[in-house]
Amino acid sequence: MKYFAAVPGRKAYRSLVLLVCCFLACFTVAQKRSAVENMSWKGYDLRFRDSTQCFRVLERAAVLAKEQDSRKDEAINYALTALAYRRYSDLDRFRHYSEMSYDTASNTRDHRALAYANMVMGYLNTYIDNSTEGDALNYFLTAYRLFDRLKEYGVCARILSDVSYLFSPHDMVKCRKYSYEAIRYAGLSADPDNILHARLAVGSYLFELFKADHQYWQQAVSYYRETIKMAEAHESRITIKSNIAIAYLNLANLELNSPDSVPEEIFFYHIQKAIDTSRKYKMKSIYRNLMGLQGEYYQKKGRYDDAEEFYNRGLAEAAKLPYKDNDLMSDFYRSLKNLSAKRGDFKSYYHYDTLFIPYFKAEYNDKAQKMIQYADVKFETEKKKGQILQLQKENRLQKKNTFLGFAIAGILLVVLILLYLFFYYRRQYFRKTEDHLRQQQANSELKLKLLEKESLESLTEKLSLERRLLQSQMDPHFIFNALGNIQGMILQNDQNNAVSYLGKFARLTRQVLEHSRNEFITLEDEILTLKDYIELQRVRFNDAFDYEIHCDKNVQVQSLIPSMLIQPSIENAVEHGLKPAMSERTGRLILCFRQDDQKRVIICSVTDNGIGLTESKRRKNQNSHTSLANTITYERLSVMSTENPHAGFRIQENEEVGCTATIIIPIYS
Repeated sequence: MKYFAAVPGRKAYRSLVLLVCCFLACFTVAQKRSAVENMSWKGYDLRFRDSTQCFRVLERAAVLAKEQDSRKDEAINYALTALAYRRYSDLDRFRHYSEMSYDTASNTRDHRALAYANMVMGYLNTYIDNSTEGDALNYFLTAYRLFDRLKEYGVCARILSDVSYLFSPHDMVKCRKYSYEAIRYAGLSADPDNILHARLAVGSYLFELFKADHQYWQQAVSYYRETIKMAEAHESRITIKSNIAIAYLNLANLELNSPDSVPEEIFFYHIQKAIDTSRKYKMKSIYRNLMGLQGEYYQKKGRYDDAEEFYNRGLAEAAKLPYKDNDLMSDFYRSLKNLSAKRGDFKSYYHYDTLFIPYFKAEYNDKAQKMIQYADVKFETEKKKGQILQLQKENRLQKKNTFLGFAIAGILLVVLILLYLFFYYRRQYFRKTEDHLRQQQANSELKLKLLEKESLESLTEKLSLERRLLQSQMDPHFIFNALGNIQGMILQNDQNNAVSYLGKFARLTRQVLEHSRNEFITLEDEILTLKDYIELQRVRFNDAFDYEIHCDKNVQVQSLIPSMLIQPSIENAVEHGLKPAMSERTGRLILCFRQDDQKRVIICSVTDNGIGLTESKRRKNQNSHTSLANTITYERLSVMSTENPHAGFRIQENEEVGCTATIIIPIYS
């Protein structure tokens, strides 16, 4: 089970690499840092405590480096900025600043800048190819050699530790070589943090040996016990406290998988030490893994009730996190399912399987999203690499052209003469066949007109299908939000409003379903549907806002327009404009319709007196929820713009309060 894999190995490599961002704060600098580099480190060290201040200080350091015209400091600042963005899983900026660091350092030829740049490019390339065949290994080894010249032994130890994970478990000889070399450099740095990190790499190597041959179990256990003694003796000097808990956790995992039975009190002693450490330093991720490990222990011993209790405790701890770890939740429920199957309790199995399915789907979606991100990083990096190779190739060609210029000019002259003779004699042939070609051209033009007519018909059909596809996306989007409102009322025991809301929603749903059968509806029907929708929203918010609908005299209400095109803007005005301001003032929503006969469009404006566009964007940045309403509206109008270029959509802030959304809708009759 994934949440039990506490031993650093190939599977745990990505998670351990995340800790490397702390690595340079823990060693003695052999070469004096510049003021810009010190400021960059000051900002980078704030990444765990205050992300806003972290990037603010890094930006000031970047400005100072440009003012001093120090390309070396710029490259180092870019590298640290890239690692800071990597801490927050912003792969686009991580890639951007990594490449900026590498390009800048390549121009300076400064060893210190090149060491930083190669190191950060090594971590970037682990997203592209996490193997020894990719470029990550070459970048890591180049950075290691440069840091070795600078006598930065602590950095060397951490880089070599992470290189050893690249070779595990397919090449244990090189895995051992790099992990033990990391131990040597960690000893030279005399830093307990570096020593513990390197010893965990060696422990990972020994655990892989144990999995292949159980005779190495005692050696691995002894090594981890020595590691724990060292960590306990120097706990106050160790910056990455999670490594201490990992050492306890790995030892307990070894004892759990022991070929011989290990006394229960020994196993739980190390579990308790890991729990104490994780609680002391508030490491929730390790604490919930401990719950799973204890559950696995009891399951292995046949104590299914105790195993179920710890699995559920692990679920409870995972639920306390400020984010959803779908991967972990699905693993816990999968364990509970397997436990129920072993007990023959199929009712519980069905219960846990029902809870497991949503997290399994979410886990699958998360993995798919990560694969897309990794593929994007790989594509952009390979594209950058291709551009560099192309520039190098062009430089080589330019040098060759300097020496071969006259020869090429002579060859071109000969070719031009031959081409002239060729076209001269060919012209005689063309004159003889001119009449025949004219006749063929006339026939071709006739065929082309027929093909153009067929193409226009096909294009019209394609646009119609695209409009219906986007409309089909909007209908479930609206129904999802309406059902969420009903659910909120039910959860608040507001039965009267819930029943009233449900009745109006049923009528509105029937209207939406009737409209969905037609590609276009009249403006009059759309306005009636919008009135019902606004009334639903007013019921939901206890009449906390008023609304008005105005139509100019020249508006033809029987004009045909696409359905459900205005409702998303009303939804955004209520949810993101009026709702946050309801505690301060009575909301006001105004819909205005006017018609432009020359452009064949109806212009609808949705105006509210809410908190405004700027404040709404700020609050959205603090909220993980992403609205699809504007996106789908933009896409639908984009398709319509191929038929009517005046179709469009814009949002702007009002002078006093609130904002106005303007939708320019093509008329189809």
